[in-house]
Amino acid sequence: MPGAFANGRKGGRSGDPPAVNGASKSIAKKAAGGSGSRSAKAKSQPRAAASPSAARPASKPDRVATRRTAERVLHTVRPGTATAGGSRGKYVYCIIRSNEPLRFGPIGIGAAPSDVYTVHYRDLAAVVSDAPLEVLDSTRENVLAHERVNEAVMRDHTVIPMSFGTIFKTREDIVELLRSAAEAFDDVLNKMQNKLEFGLKVLWDRDQAIREVETEDEDITRLKKEISGQKGPTYFARMQYGRLIDTALQSRSERYVAEILELLREVSVASRINKPIGEKMIMNAAFLITRDCESEFDAKVKSIAARFDRLTFKYTGPWPPYNFVNIRLKLERA
Repeated sequence: MPGAFANGRKGGRSGDPPAVNGASKSIAKKAAGGSGSRSAKAKSQPRAAASPSAARPASKPDRVATRRTAERVLHTVRPGTATAGGSRGKYVYCIIRSNEPLRFGPIGIGAAPSDVYTVHYRDLAAVVSDAPLEVLDSTRENVLAHERVNEAVMRDHTVIPMSFGTIFKTREDIVELLRSAAEAFDDVLNKMQNKLEFGLKVLWDRDQAIREVETEDEDITRLKKEISGQKGPTYFARMQYGRLIDTALQSRSERYVAEILELLREVSVASRINKPIGEKMIMNAAFLITRDCESEFDAKVKSIAARFDRLTFKYTGPWPPYNFVNIRLKLERA
């Protein structure tokens, strides 16, 4: 049967929510964000890591990434604290390029969605809303509100998404962030111009894969017969059988992944392989796509899903390009 393919676009998402890097509860700690999703059977990243801790290192030779360091002391709220008197700060969703003030309406975080607007330094703009100066819980409602704003903004702009929970005390602190990291932000925005990220997870039926290698690998077939016909202890034989199975499965999954990546290379700008989750997942990848190639990429993924009929494809996006840029910012938490 052909590989089943579920495809969820914005407004009908069925895939994973945007990565929030563990939904860090610290304020102005790191940067990332997200948008819509797709899922199928057959998701700095651009990420501004506003944290004194080390940023995630770049990996994979085909990764389109920029690693810039902008160190500047800014005043932010210490994680785990709330300011007295119900003070308000500025929640930052993403960074874009714009010379004119923009308003996106009441779509921001809050029980009553807050108004979303821009704070500027030259042609750079932070997309923000007013929010309490306290650590936000990573509830579904809050994370989806963060995602909703990034979705709205990325329709017309290239975005550098900030991570969930990034709050600055004052407008001036945000202007200082944009000023001190202007070169790094410009570099990211230039490289990510008109580009989107799509996620692709590939899963298999591990038991079925084991049955296949048992019949196709002569050594495994022979050893299995020996174990089934052996009357005495079979501990060492079973250990050897397990090692052979693991090696065969690893080799088979690597072949699948290599072939899928090669087929998608021609319709993507870059790809990044992340660690698979669980025993069923054999591939967890992100692809950077130009906007005008989105339909071509869609069609290619569908054709691959049909070709690999024993695999399950989960396809999500479009997202801001989380996986392809890394900006380090050093902030002082006051």
